[in-house]
Amino acid sequence: MILRTWRGYAAPGNEAYPRHLLQTVQPRLKALPGFRGLYLLRRAGEKEVEYLVMTLWDSMEALQAFAGPRLERAVVEPEARATLLHYDVAVQHYEVLVAPSSI
Repeated sequence: MILRTWRGYAAPGNEAYPRHLLQTVQPRLKALPGFRGLYLLRRAGEKEVEYLVMTLWDSMEALQAFAGPRLERAVVEPEARATLLHYDVAVQHYEVLVAPSSI
């Protein structure tokens, strides 16, 4: 299993990004073979809120259906960009060695 991580940053009180991810992006991801689920984490700061998105995939090949051939490049739709102050343009991938049994 592969874990893909990415960070985006929004203004405090702006909840538009989580809504976009969960209402628009997540349903599309669920339709892709090999998608296992996602985590959305939030860390509030004084000047910005950090969102950490972690998606789980069966393999790098399955992930390619979402990300395309440039796997290290972040996929950030214009609607998501409009909700964020800034975001990572690159992502990280990790091989999952141990995970909760519910995944």
